[in-house]
Amino acid sequence: MIELEGVPELIDPVMVAAFEGWNDAGDAASTAVAHLDREWKGEVFAALDAEDYYDFQVNRPTVFLDNGVRKITWPTTRLSVVRVGGDKPRDLVLVRGIEPSMRWRSFCNELLAFAHELGVEMVVILGALLGDTPHTRPVPVSGVTSDPDLARTMDLEETRYEGPTGIVGILQEACTHAGVPAVSLWAAVPHYVSQPPNPKATLALLNRLEDLIGLRIPLGELPEDARAWQLGVDQLAAEDSEVAEYVQTLEEARDTAELPEASGEAIAREFERYLRRREPGSGPGLATEGGDTAFLRDPGSGRTRPPKPVQPGPESVPGADAAEGPADGSGGGPAEGRGEGPAEGASDVSGDGPAEGSADGSGGGPAEGSADGPEGPEGPSPDVDGGAGK
Repeated sequence: MIELEGVPELIDPVMVAAFEGWNDAGDAASTAVAHLDREWKGEVFAALDAEDYYDFQVNRPTVFLDNGVRKITWPTTRLSVVRVGGDKPRDLVLVRGIEPSMRWRSFCNELLAFAHELGVEMVVILGALLGDTPHTRPVPVSGVTSDPDLARTMDLEETRYEGPTGIVGILQEACTHAGVPAVSLWAAVPHYVSQPPNPKATLALLNRLEDLIGLRIPLGELPEDARAWQLGVDQLAAEDSEVAEYVQTLEEARDTAELPEASGEAIAREFERYLRRREPGSGPGLATEGGDTAFLRDPGSGRTRPPKPVQPGPESVPGADAAEGPADGSGGGPAEGRGEGPAEGASDVSGDGPAEGSADGSGGGPAEGSADGPEGPEGPSPDVDGGAGK
């Protein structure tokens, strides 16, 4: 039994979780939860024991000075609680951490014990993956669940993915088996500009979360950050005609694939979000400089270049509407910062490196993909510089 001292009785609580690493392309998911924690001034009430779940040679502790005294911050997963006011107040339990190195079943069981003790009604897990999606178009965000009833009532995809997965997939299945409604939201990050941060993907995840749980989320400076990020990538892409041509190819494929989505329902969702944004105090924040805009730079010549199209492998089918793959485009670096989940409008996912974190939390195994599930194809992208992981 978990004793939670100092935590008040919560109102209709929803648990929102994100984990740095394999499921976090461009740091989009973990940044989204950090934004919620910052905007609503979350109070940490619990932290998992780092020695139970982390390999400190993979995720090293950090040393810092506090008034001249040296202290250590250990990599772990922390839980905080925020209360969202308004006509119908509601509480959120925010889970933010790093994908564990070991004992994934115990890790999920511990999180579920907190969820049970706090009376959590639903778990929403955020993730981000690399996909063939142009930076000039809205970020595709898909919602998936293992619960057929939840898929039907909340207009979500029912996952059919088979293959290696990350902690997002494991936690979702653990929730399903425990009878806790669980949803995963996946944002697709352009594989050719995968370096964090990616405020545009973070903003897309928060907008989708807002629609899912029916709360107005203060966005602060994120809209301006997203515009600055896109402008920076536009400028870099314009420096090379081959890059611009590649982006145009992705745009045409995306526009063709999404023509049926210009439906009345989609327009109604956007209009409802627009009305929420017109509420007092909901205007955009101050403009800031965009994030990291490193873009396909050849270390030898310093010239930008487009990535070569990924050839589908035996487990990759072009045109699939779901993808799973590592969230780094690096060639030979650690397989941290990878993405998994559905990528709407993306034909495949690029990335390479071994897939850490198999279904039992042990790591290892080749990169994979499946075309018919919410977590699908991936393959090597030989010309992608840098990884999305931290």
